[in-house]
Amino acid sequence: MATAFDPYDLSGLKLANRIAMAPMTRSRAYGPGAAPTELTATYYAQRASAGLIITEGTQPSVIGQGYTNTPGLHSDEQVAAWRTVTDAVHAEGGKIFAQLMHSGRIGHPSLLPDGLIPVAPSPVKPAGQVFTNEGPQEMVTPKELTEAEIAETIADFANAARNAVAAGFDGVEIHGANGYLVQQFLASNTNLRTDGWGGTIEGRVRFGAEVATAVAAAIGGHRTGFRISPSGVNGDIAEQDTDELYPALVARLAPLGLAYLHLVESADRGLTRRLRAQWPGTLLLNPFTHPDPTGPEALALIEDGTADVLTFGAMFLANPDLPARLAAGGPFNTADFTTAFGGDHRGYTDYPTL
Repeated sequence: MATAFDPYDLSGLKLANRIAMAPMTRSRAYGPGAAPTELTATYYAQRASAGLIITEGTQPSVIGQGYTNTPGLHSDEQVAAWRTVTDAVHAEGGKIFAQLMHSGRIGHPSLLPDGLIPVAPSPVKPAGQVFTNEGPQEMVTPKELTEAEIAETIADFANAARNAVAAGFDGVEIHGANGYLVQQFLASNTNLRTDGWGGTIEGRVRFGAEVATAVAAAIGGHRTGFRISPSGVNGDIAEQDTDELYPALVARLAPLGLAYLHLVESADRGLTRRLRAQWPGTLLLNPFTHPDPTGPEALALIEDGTADVLTFGAMFLANPDLPARLAAGGPFNTADFTTAFGGDHRGYTDYPTL
């Protein structure tokens, strides 16, 4: 019987354990040109005992940015800055993937240069506000991507993946979850298109599948992960056909030989089991534990075969040495979410180890 503390072979990448750090936005890319800083390198290196680190969402293009002070992977300056992060993690024996996240309609023009506005599959305004440098502001109606712009966006993902490898990352995770651009193409309330990129389930899964195909062609499927959140409602998403939609997407992804599928679980454990049975490779699971963060009790999901690797978010934020704490049965630091986004080292690199 496997345990969470056993090593794991992730498409040839040797993980020290099956405990991964989930991607978490921290909004601390204060370096010039939306680049990570030395403090970022410290933050991730502190957590290098994870079997795998998946970074915060990193925009593959200028227009992919939806929040303040989030890092990119679309310039030489950003590649050089991320190299200090990957070097620091590797020096501590860790493995690290960059999450590629295009926020799509989630964002605001004030976060973008040159009069740009957020883009999406269809011009459907999301409900709610987004935090900007001027404070919270209502989100706007996005610009509908043309077919040529869709092709450019797919190319942006592939180029960002090449940049990630150049920066020393062990691979990338395509963010297809949590209400951002890939899921905006998947969901029927955000994708109103009637061309080949919308309408039917086949049309709506096409964008995510083609992004994965392009990224895998650029850097290899063994370096490419894909994150999904079936039934997720973040970003004013409303899926009407989850039970058909995600098996169709997984069917398109399965032949690509990806490193993993990362499932942000809904309350429907039955869907988790169905996707687990359908997926031919490694399954990373961020289990449904709402309203509590994922805790030690989730380790049993490795032992019973529900998942191959577990991802922890808030617990890793507050416990840089989480695998050791889980092995010891605690104690665990509690995350301070008032310092989660933006700021300095407080609530970032000052959580104590055992």
